[in-house]
Amino acid sequence: MEKIKPIIGFSCGDLNGVGLEVVIKAVSNNQLLSICTPIIFANNKCINFYKKGIIEGNFNFTIVKDLATLNTKQVNVYNCWEEDVAIQPGQMNTEIGKYAWISLKTATEALKNGEIHALVTAPIHKKTILSDEFHYTGHTPFLKEYFDCQDVVMFMCAENMRVAVVTEHIPIKEVANSLDKDIIVSKLKIIQESLRVDFGITKPKIAVLGLNPHASDDGLIGNEEETIIKPAIKLARNKDILAFGPYPADGFFAHGHYNNFDAVLAMYHDQGMIPFKSLAIGEGVNYTAGMPVVRTSPDHGTAMDIAGKGIADSTSTLESIFLAVDIVRMRFQYEEDRADPIKKMSERILGNLADEKIVLD
Repeated sequence: MEKIKPIIGFSCGDLNGVGLEVVIKAVSNNQLLSICTPIIFANNKCINFYKKGIIEGNFNFTIVKDLATLNTKQVNVYNCWEEDVAIQPGQMNTEIGKYAWISLKTATEALKNGEIHALVTAPIHKKTILSDEFHYTGHTPFLKEYFDCQDVVMFMCAENMRVAVVTEHIPIKEVANSLDKDIIVSKLKIIQESLRVDFGITKPKIAVLGLNPHASDDGLIGNEEETIIKPAIKLARNKDILAFGPYPADGFFAHGHYNNFDAVLAMYHDQGMIPFKSLAIGEGVNYTAGMPVVRTSPDHGTAMDIAGKGIADSTSTLESIFLAVDIVRMRFQYEEDRADPIKKMSERILGNLADEKIVLD
């Protein structure tokens, strides 16, 4: 299949954070235009504000009013608002949060309408964006509701590991009561399907972590492993999901056991995020698995302490773009293979023969 050139949309995030800076830096790479067509949902004046503070490289863009007529040889900017915005890097401001919501809403509508193939979301500040319209703890629950998904998975991806979480942004004291067998199985089903469709792994193996220290030491330290997690793993395996565990989280990561699996399911946010951000090679990407659309995000926040200084690292944003492009292409390939399974089988057989250096008469 000829590789498609996806249209990748970007929300601007909190304008007083590093969002626009890292987006501008990431899309300034001219080589990026050979694999995708970027479009930033923001305002050209705000982009120019941050463009001035970025010394390296040239950044030019085209202002577009119609998403059907994009410039495929340049970065596109879609003005979501026209009024001037008083940007104050590093300052928390609910008025600024309003524009983060406008950008996200406009970009998400474009994603739902098929006007872009994937969305890369820049970091929002959870306090400044809060409003009657946006009453969520982050992008993931908003997207879950917007796309009417029964369940989704916060899936952190890097070159050497993938880590998902059962519970996301909730207080630690609520974690145990938020776990049950069905929720864990639901997450495992989504992870398996994503690994197959989005990452091309035919028979993915998924490790499941325990909740308590030492995975409860056979019930000596809590009983969630025995009453919830083990039954969930058993049920998942009955559904042909290759799930294993529960493993004690500390030793699992310390001894590199994650290298033996295609993904890891942690029970709560920090149990998965701390080792992921400590051990992931390069910069990680936050991918929302389980949706009919593709959304990725850098694995960092608004970084208010360095906003506006021109020093924010755009590597994670760049990796978010690469992963979005790869998943869009994998999904197109998957649908093409489903439509023509005989062709897929023939190509696989010929590929195997070529690998074995067998000459056909």
